[in-house]
Amino acid sequence: MIMTALGLIQFTDPHLFGGAGDSLRGIATLPSLKATLAHAQSGQAWPPDAVLVTGDIVQHDPAGYRHFRAVFAPLCVPVLCLPGNHDDPAAMRRELAAEPFILGGHVDMKGWRIVLLNSHVADAAHGTLAASELERLTGALATAGELHCLVCLHHHPVPMGCRWLDTVPLTNAAEFWERIEPHHPQVRAVLWGHVHQAYDGERQGVRLMATPSTGAQFLPGADSFAIDARPPGYRTLELGADGTVRTQVVWLEGFTAAA
Repeated sequence: MIMTALGLIQFTDPHLFGGAGDSLRGIATLPSLKATLAHAQSGQAWPPDAVLVTGDIVQHDPAGYRHFRAVFAPLCVPVLCLPGNHDDPAAMRRELAAEPFILGGHVDMKGWRIVLLNSHVADAAHGTLAASELERLTGALATAGELHCLVCLHHHPVPMGCRWLDTVPLTNAAEFWERIEPHHPQVRAVLWGHVHQAYDGERQGVRLMATPSTGAQFLPGADSFAIDARPPGYRTLELGADGTVRTQVVWLEGFTAAA
């Protein structure tokens, strides 16, 4: 039997509130998320095998999880989630406890293992992988057998070339990479959110990817905090049975939903 590619769509950093019309940085976040999802549903990559949501689901407002649940529960595909710095992990686990939501751990699909890491640090903008998360990462990679691996987290484990943003990275990135390196070339890609901009790079053969927010974007290369004029976006991924990664960032060009 020939195994088909694994199709994923990544959404990240929706920053939802309890109020359906609440806004952040000039964008009403729930309408923006709905518009981003609708755009993905109208594309050739839909339906995916799973949806990835890489953190900052809410903006310090646990009431936002009910909106997220209402938007994503009807999709009839697994929704793989991990927390960002603005999330409340306990509330997230409580509100997204039922199918189709999967929080943390790892998921095996079509010859790939998707590892979901928690880099959340309470009351902090930066991220850290606790010792238990590092051990879980090691275990997930060591037991993957012949599966290719995609590792997902919220905070960026490499510099973004954006001075202010690089003050709030994954603080123990060196330890993270120490856990990844023994598993080359099995680890094919690392994917994150947090940075509200597109990034596509490589580190020792590992594909590195960051994805725009479903709301407002940060200006790439800025020394101090600045908002980019780019619209909401998302990422499609086609993960081949041979370990290849085909991916595209899709922008909602012409989007106008400012609060």
